[in-house]
Amino acid sequence: MKKIRIICCILAGFLLAAGCRRGKVENEPRTAAPSEVTTRLLTDASGVDDKSFNAAAWRGILEYYGDTWDNASGRGKFYDVVTALTQDQYIPNIQQATDENYDLIITTGFTFADALAAVASKNPNQKYMIIDVDWVGLPNVLQATFAEHEGSYLVGVAAALKAVEDKIPNPRFGFIGGIPGATITKFEVGFVQGVLSVLPNARIDDYYVNDWADPASAKSQAKNWYDSGIYIIYSAAGASGNGTIAQAKEYRAQGKNVWAIGVDSDQFEEGLYNDTESAVYTSMLKRVESATLYGLKAVKDGHFRGEVLSFDLKAAGIGYSVTNPAMSGEVKSKVSDTVYKIISGDVTIAATYADAKQLAGFPQNLLAKDDD
Repeated sequence: MKKIRIICCILAGFLLAAGCRRGKVENEPRTAAPSEVTTRLLTDASGVDDKSFNAAAWRGILEYYGDTWDNASGRGKFYDVVTALTQDQYIPNIQQATDENYDLIITTGFTFADALAAVASKNPNQKYMIIDVDWVGLPNVLQATFAEHEGSYLVGVAAALKAVEDKIPNPRFGFIGGIPGATITKFEVGFVQGVLSVLPNARIDDYYVNDWADPASAKSQAKNWYDSGIYIIYSAAGASGNGTIAQAKEYRAQGKNVWAIGVDSDQFEEGLYNDTESAVYTSMLKRVESATLYGLKAVKDGHFRGEVLSFDLKAAGIGYSVTNPAMSGEVKSKVSDTVYKIISGDVTIAATYADAKQLAGFPQNLLAKDDD
């Protein structure tokens, strides 16, 4: 299977029945005009309101149809979304979308991989897309992956520079993951490498919620960590990560100097604790919308095929947010310099825990896993 890199100019050109027992159906589909592509987005329990990963996938669909979050006029006509409340609903939800003859069925996240492969292998004429997976290997499945380690490295650099700027003595950093696996490992090891590039002796703790939709557990862990002296926490945990942001908001509103780092989408607004100040220092931007846009355009143009797409920093598939005015010009400048060094190859970043552990000074006892 050929692996291709989607370059910026390509991206720039893109601009269930109700009450179903198989999952939470967000809208009832209607018949689309023959000239338009129809699609159904299938998500895990956190849904498109997670303000993170699934929300980004949904934004790409909205953009393709010329809609917005507040004015989704084509929803139920050309596109819709179904949220699986549990993983045992994955296969039924994929099969139902297949039976309803959507032009493209999109699944988000590596936890869908086995279910998608099972259904797609039996329905070779149906077009499917999966985000964060490159191992399904079927001719009717478009797979999109992202260089999460690159974007996470950048926010790690930003976090460490902020700690230096604030003159935090012996700063500690935290990482909260959702469900362990190769994809989330890229977030964690990239972040750790970014922090250590600035502060080689920094301590980084990690914790996994083992759920994409349990913000209460993330919030509890964040509180424990902030109370113990951790300065910044980066969460890559879907809707669970909103718990980290909630705790950071509470503490910053009380005058405590702690921060959260958002993921996938710019979570600045989610971190607002007054009209202008946010507890989210920066966010690692994983532009999942680029993938869903590409998939829909490929179906529309007749170019769809089972291939692996790689969205990295060079392709503008990954980035970081600079929305928070608390990020100084000096930090922005240094992180921007790092971007160019990564793109040019002057800085290389390990994407697996096995490779990262070979680096001098890298923690050997993290909870990260290289398999899903």
